[in-house]
Amino acid sequence: MSVKTPVIAVFDIGKTNKKVFLWDTSFQIVFEKQQHFAEMVDEDGFPCEDLPALQQWIVATFMELCQMPEFELIGLNFSAYGASFVYVDRTGEPVAPLYNYLKPASEPFPYADFGGEAEFARRTASPILGNLNSGLQVYAARSKPFWSEVFKAFHFPNYLASLFTGKFLSEITSIGCHTALWDFDKGQYHPWVTSFEDRLAPISAAGFIDIDGIHYGLGLHDSSAALVPYLRTVSDEFVLLSTGTWCIAMHPFNESPLSAEELEQDVLSYLQPNGKPVKASRLFGGHFHEEQVARMEAHFGGSFTDLKFSNEVYDLKPKASSVFESAFASRDLTDFTDLASAYDQFMVDLVGQQISSLNLLLKEAPVKQLLVDGGFSKNEWYMRLLARAFPDVEVYAAEVAQASALGAALLVYDGELPQNLIQLKRY
Repeated sequence: MSVKTPVIAVFDIGKTNKKVFLWDTSFQIVFEKQQHFAEMVDEDGFPCEDLPALQQWIVATFMELCQMPEFELIGLNFSAYGASFVYVDRTGEPVAPLYNYLKPASEPFPYADFGGEAEFARRTASPILGNLNSGLQVYAARSKPFWSEVFKAFHFPNYLASLFTGKFLSEITSIGCHTALWDFDKGQYHPWVTSFEDRLAPISAAGFIDIDGIHYGLGLHDSSAALVPYLRTVSDEFVLLSTGTWCIAMHPFNESPLSAEELEQDVLSYLQPNGKPVKASRLFGGHFHEEQVARMEAHFGGSFTDLKFSNEVYDLKPKASSVFESAFASRDLTDFTDLASAYDQFMVDLVGQQISSLNLLLKEAPVKQLLVDGGFSKNEWYMRLLARAFPDVEVYAAEVAQASALGAALLVYDGELPQNLIQLKRY
């Protein structure tokens, strides 16, 4: 009789792609599958997640995984996008669509009753972002016809977990991510939540629930999940710079209170799975890169992927700008002789913005290590310029396969971790 491989299943649910992974206890991926779903529309005709189709796929896929003869399932968890509430009746059935957080807010929130926008944003560590502040979705939901049917409301990752645990529970990473629900001064729900707190699923401090020998996680917000592998394996204090469309720098060791000035510079706070705050700064870096590369390639021809880094780049000066605007956007491309010289200057400008964004976190809480993962960790310009800018910090390109899914898997595993969980390359 063959020995089955113990595995942890993680459903990693993004806005576009839905994935499932099986991790063995060495945290190697031994199975993966991907699915894409067309959106449906809510009662107002606005696009939203097809929750019934997604739920059916997850349950059916889980049954398939359980029947694979070569694997023994020891854990299940979910990492998923946040800022989205699911409203269920007593049987756990959703009573409303999974509304899109990009949908414009339908009701004005009474910020003036809670100290005004600036103080409310500071206290809840939530820049004023409309429905991206998911608590405001609940504020509007209370006036909708379905509200009378709502037994519990919780964030999307926690709802997915409830399909298997049968329990309506929240966890802190979803509540603590720019939701406008959490009072960071007092470490509890903000006073405005009091009137409907009984409808929110209770917060559980447990990492998982054990049912018939399987560890079932509660689900967690994908950005917070991506931080978990680093917190579990890196001993020195660090900042994680997770790069993609957004470049989000997360500083788990900066405990200074969030200021109004920091909020204005796109600094906010998340909550770790252990409930501690993570101060974070954001830069639309990947978007700026895509936008300006398209402009340069259209002007000069060729592709930036054929270019090579040169030490002459260090002599270029960045253009001063805010963290909200591409510094390079106002440069005249006719000032450059070719694509190479234009791209060199663009990356200097972009990294100049990134340095400003990082310094918002580091000025009061310096660290020994800066760990960069995601797309820019493979960009020679980006990494070398960062290392040059922070000579007293060890700058590493970090490689973690499927960091959000891996973080969710780690939270339902109570064994010893392998030594090579993260691959680091120092610059």
